[in-house]
Amino acid sequence: MSHLIAPSVLAADFANLQRDVEMLNESQADYIHVDIMDGVFVPNISFGLPVCEAIYKHAQKPLDVHLMIEKPENYIQAFHDAGAATISVHYEASPHLHRTLQAIRDLGLRAGVAINPHTNVSLLENVIQDTDLVCMMSVNPGFGGQKFIEQTYTKVRQLKELIADQNASTLIEIDGGVNLDNAPKLLEAGADVLVAGSFVFKSDDPINTIKELKNVSVA
Repeated sequence: MSHLIAPSVLAADFANLQRDVEMLNESQADYIHVDIMDGVFVPNISFGLPVCEAIYKHAQKPLDVHLMIEKPENYIQAFHDAGAATISVHYEASPHLHRTLQAIRDLGLRAGVAINPHTNVSLLENVIQDTDLVCMMSVNPGFGGQKFIEQTYTKVRQLKELIADQNASTLIEIDGGVNLDNAPKLLEAGADVLVAGSFVFKSDDPINTIKELKNVSVA
């Protein structure tokens, strides 16, 4: 399978969000990554359900919703109704993770688990069969434009091994600091989905930048 690209609208121009979503529709992006932050789980507030609904109204790509919030299980139905195709909840915020993943799948959505840079991938051993996607944070969650954490390559390899050992079909998504320099090494390590925010939206030609990310070959 060719790798997938999920531009993060956290880095879009919020005053021209419809324009930027329509630009993504015309690009080679596979998903639109939507970061939801509550100012509690992470030290920042992004946007919530009304903005997600507005994005969905104009999007022609599936919405990949990343909940960086406390008690994400309370909002699964609401984000389903707001247009999410995938919902990822944080391991660190989900004491009843298996139940939450099942609730996401019961709504016909893809269920994801996000993990912070310090979280060991071995902690996913008992839920990997119930997880469609692992969103591996390669920066500390909460803000865009951060520097990529080099330890991520090792974690990707460890997670790829765990997935293979359990014969699971879980995708590995990398979120944070992705660019054309580290993308080949991430793919070589086993990544399947690359999230890119600032690198796409702050470029001179976002559509071409997405194309370049899509055409990256394994290192």
